[in-house]
Amino acid sequence: MTKSVFKIGSYQLPNNLFLAPMAGVTDRPFRQLCRRLGAGMAVSEMITANKMLWASKKSLLRANHDGEPEPRSVQIAGTDPYMMAEAAQHNVEQGAHIIDINMGCPAKKVCNVMAGSALLQHEKLVAQILESVVKAVDVPVTLKIRTGWDPQHRNGVNIARIAESTGIQALAVHGRTRACAYKGEAEFDTIAEIKAAIAIPVIANGDITTPEKAKQILDYTHADGIMIGRAAQGNPWIFKQIQHYLDYNQFLAAPCLNEVRQTLLEHLATLYAFYGEYTGVRMARKHIAWYSKGLRNGNPFRQHINTLDTAQQQLEFTEHFFAQLQQQDTLAA
Repeated sequence: MTKSVFKIGSYQLPNNLFLAPMAGVTDRPFRQLCRRLGAGMAVSEMITANKMLWASKKSLLRANHDGEPEPRSVQIAGTDPYMMAEAAQHNVEQGAHIIDINMGCPAKKVCNVMAGSALLQHEKLVAQILESVVKAVDVPVTLKIRTGWDPQHRNGVNIARIAESTGIQALAVHGRTRACAYKGEAEFDTIAEIKAAIAIPVIANGDITTPEKAKQILDYTHADGIMIGRAAQGNPWIFKQIQHYLDYNQFLAAPCLNEVRQTLLEHLATLYAFYGEYTGVRMARKHIAWYSKGLRNGNPFRQHINTLDTAQQQLEFTEHFFAQLQQQDTLAA
C-alpha cells in the first residue's frame, strides 16, 4: 500500500486526487460532496478578475465557501496583471486559502477575450500575470494550463518553467491544447516532459475516467497528483474508487442502487438550499441526468424530470424512479 503526500505551501492534503474546476458544475454543494467521497482538494468555479462583476449573484455564489474544509482553493481568470492581483487579494479577504489561476479553459467566450488557455500564446504576459498575483498575496498560488495553444505550438514546458520561476507552488496540466478543446484523446507525453523539467508538484488532468487509468497516468508521467473533471459528474465516488485502487491494487465495488439514490437525494437537497428552489431545480437537472446515466429506463426518466418545475416534484419523481428500479431488481432476484 502506498500513501501519497501532497503539499501546497503549508497545507498537507489528505491525498493527491483533485476535483477539477468546472463552470456551472463545481459549486459548493458538489465540491463538498466530492471532498466527502475522497477528493483531497476541490477547486472552485472560475471567478472573473473584473471587479465590476464581483457583486453579481453568480460571482457571490461562486465565492461562497461556508462550511468547506480547509484548504479552500479559488480559481481566478483574466488577462490584466494588476486586475488579477486585485482579484487574488479580494478572494483571500473572502476566505480563500489558495489562489488558482486559470490558463486552461478552452471556452470561446473566455478565449475570445484572451483569457484562459488563449494566454498560452503570450509567454511574457503569462510571466507578468503570475508574478503580479504571487506578489499580491501571502497564500500559495497554483496554476492550471493546457499543453499549448495548438498541436503545432505545445509550449507547456516553457510555461511550466515560467510558473516555477515566478513562485507558483503547483501546476495542473490538461493533456490537450486549446485548439483541441475536448476533442480526440488527451496526450500525456507533454505532461511527462513538464514533470521532468520542473521541481514543483505537477497534477495530470484529462480523460482520467477509471482507477486503472489513474494509476497508468501516474506511472507514465510521474505526476504528483491527478485531477478529475467530467468523470466525476454523476460519479462522485470515483475519488474513493481511485484511492482504493492506488492503495490496494484492488477495485472497490460500485455503489449499490440505494447508495446512488441516497447520495443523489442529499445532493438535490443541498442544491435547493444553496441556490433557492427556482435555480436549484434547474441546476439539479443536469446532475440528475448524470447520476441516472446507464441506469435502466434512464432516458424516459431524464426526459420527464426536465419538465418538472418544483423541488417537491423532482424529489418525488426521483424517489419513484429508484423505487421502481429496486422493485424490478427484487423481482429478478
